[in-house]
Amino acid sequence: MALPTNGRVVIDTTAGEIDIELWSKETPKACRNFIALALEGYYDGVIFHRIVPGFLVQTGDKTGTGGGGESFYGEPFEDEVHPRLRFAHRGLVAMANNGEKNSNDSQFFITLDRADELHGKHTLFGRVMGDTLYNVMKIGEMEIDKNERPVYPPKIKSITILDNPFPDIIPRITAAEKRAQQRARENGQREREEAERRRGAKKDVKLLSFGGDDEEEAEPVTFKKKKIARPDLIDNPNATIIPMPEALLGPPKKSKEHPREPASEKESSQPLTKNEKSSKSNKTEGLDKDIKKIRETHAKEKASGSDARRAEIEQMEDEIRKLTRKREGGEDSDDEAARKKAKKTKSYLEEELAKYSKGRGLQKKGKGRKDEGDVLAALNSFRGLLQSNTRLGTDDAEEKGDDMVDSGSGAIPGGEDPGIEVDDDRGFIGHALHFPKDDGEESRKAERDYEVIDPRQRGARAREEERERKQTAMKQKNGRPRGRR
Repeated sequence: MALPTNGRVVIDTTAGEIDIELWSKETPKACRNFIALALEGYYDGVIFHRIVPGFLVQTGDKTGTGGGGESFYGEPFEDEVHPRLRFAHRGLVAMANNGEKNSNDSQFFITLDRADELHGKHTLFGRVMGDTLYNVMKIGEMEIDKNERPVYPPKIKSITILDNPFPDIIPRITAAEKRAQQRARENGQREREEAERRRGAKKDVKLLSFGGDDEEEAEPVTFKKKKIARPDLIDNPNATIIPMPEALLGPPKKSKEHPREPASEKESSQPLTKNEKSSKSNKTEGLDKDIKKIRETHAKEKASGSDARRAEIEQMEDEIRKLTRKREGGEDSDDEAARKKAKKTKSYLEEELAKYSKGRGLQKKGKGRKDEGDVLAALNSFRGLLQSNTRLGTDDAEEKGDDMVDSGSGAIPGGEDPGIEVDDDRGFIGHALHFPKDDGEESRKAERDYEVIDPRQRGARAREEERERKQTAMKQKNGRPRGRR
């Protein structure tokens, strides 16, 4: 008989889910401790730090070493050993201790087999339900080292509480709040590292330093970059030269004046004559004409390039259309395809509507539909034939004798073979099956071979034998003669 339970949780691990049923009525302290720690998110991210193949898997230590853990009560709590809860099979959940009594904290283990040696030493507070036991067995088969630690330890992702038998539990911090704090802590650490990285990038770190950390840092050494210029090739070393294309500058000037001398100084120093003014205007006009020619040439090249590109695109589109028509099985041009399309009078939709209109109204007219009366009449005739042959089949067979063969098979008296007749066998209707009567031997044999054992009946028989033995002993005691004093 199963124990009444109240409490159920699901542990989500990297090896799959583990569904656990809690025995909160028999072990209230252990179950309350487990559910309170699960509500606080204590077990989130905890690994299975110990695996003993064929015996147990252990977890619940936040440090992952097997020597840590803390209870919800702030101190280790006492054991709760129930006489009806025993380590009789695999999948049982119990509290782990440090080898002494009443030293339970947060660690727990799940058995992988029967463990009679654990009776009375550990608090048994739940069991694994359903097919999730195979996930526990999967954890028990993982690779371990010589210290019973898994090489790749599985981890508890989270614990979901489906049935909380202690609604009065007030967690110190919920799992959601704990996750939010962890995220905020990670973001703060990331921001601090980023700030230190930026600060370190601005600092000029010396390659070799033999001084103490408290000494003042030397000022950074600045290197003056050498200009990539040839001041000896120009008259004015301080002036900057901007290269200009020769087409815009025109023919070089054969003048002894400075090339970058301001125009205001020239005009103020030497007034221009009429010939010089005319030559200057001619140079300006020639420069404008050269600029116009360059722009026109560029525009023509651009237009010719766009036209060539457009022609190439049209040619490619024509080739694609031809390939498409060839793949579809036709070599017709666009004009021929248009003429064929014009010749086609009916569209695909009209053809489908015509097919639908042909099949409409068949059920109303009764075409292709058999009358139900004919079917019932045939069924009634077959039923009457069956009843008549069933009544007369046995009598007719006895009257005809041995020289008469079954009429359904097509045989005649005298032993002559008339041949095989097809679809004329109706003798099967009058056949009947006969079985020998059971004299009870089969039933007695079944009772001898298969014995039904009822444990309640056996217990009642044992009690009855014990009662008879006691009565016999009392009778013998009462009937024994007494000795003298």
